[in-house]
Amino acid sequence: MSLNKEDLKNKIIYRASYRGTKEMDILMIAFVKSIIDKLDVDHLKALNEFINMDDEVLISIKKKESLTKFTNTFINKIIDDFQKF
Repeated sequence: MSLNKEDLKNKIIYRASYRGTKEMDILMIAFVKSIIDKLDVDHLKALNEFINMDDEVLISIKKKESLTKFTNTFINKIIDDFQKF
């Protein structure tokens, strides 16, 4: 089943809003809302992959402790934007 663009955006916003900790909820929803309307479907899929990473990984990325590079160049751009956010 493929999601249309609006369904995918709603799925991403929902996931960003319910991370598990209130602090991460606040951070992720603010970040997602700052970029989501600028993205096409392929980039939304990359954002969905990013938003579904474990909180520990995202915190490590935010603190620039993780040097992981992904094959998807847009995920790398999202990570760069997230670190600057």
